[in-house]
Amino acid sequence: MDVVGVKPGRVAEASGGRFVTFEGPEGAGKTTQIARLRARLESDGQSVLVTREPGGTPLGGALRSLMLDTGQIPLAPIAQALLMSADRAQHVASVIRPALQAGTVVISDRYVDSLYAYQGFGDGVDLASLKAISLLATDGLLPDLTILLDLEPSLGLARKRQAHEKGVSELNTMDRRPIEFHQRVRGGFKELAVADPTRFVVLDATAPAGILATRIWRSVEAMIRVR
Repeated sequence: MDVVGVKPGRVAEASGGRFVTFEGPEGAGKTTQIARLRARLESDGQSVLVTREPGGTPLGGALRSLMLDTGQIPLAPIAQALLMSADRAQHVASVIRPALQAGTVVISDRYVDSLYAYQGFGDGVDLASLKAISLLATDGLLPDLTILLDLEPSLGLARKRQAHEKGVSELNTMDRRPIEFHQRVRGGFKELAVADPTRFVVLDATAPAGILATRIWRSVEAMIRVR
């Protein structure tokens, strides 16, 4: 089954590095687990680059503010998709590919699967169209491994509200969307994982952070050792 109508490919493997992405609903704990994975990889002697979407380039930083700042005018879903894809094209060309070619392990907080989950499943933009746009923007570059931290949306949003109340983080426009939107996003991620089981590893984000980090490391270590 191919959710978006184009058979998945692999490009990262042709380079010297490895490409790992983290996906999941809001409040799933991606930031914490990415930091743990980075430390573990570096202790294992790996060169590591951590990046994110949007925000991994100067263009992405500007788009992040435009799209997520609650004071901005809301953007139409297709406009969001096109802006995100423009950022992704720049991100791949100027950050991800050069790092992979240098033999670096690249870890990205979100990538194309978030486009499909949020703008596709969440907002109803045609998935085949999003896939075509993404293939152009990335030149076919897919991760070697995608860690999907799965979480009930109401729990994830509660985590984010608690962090906001403690002054640790801000609530953005995505956090304020109706719960039904977040449920569609979660369902979309799970469909994407079923469609590409060799790339996705789905983990319960409610597991203790240490246990979750160990499970992630096992998957990443296995991927790195395969040459």
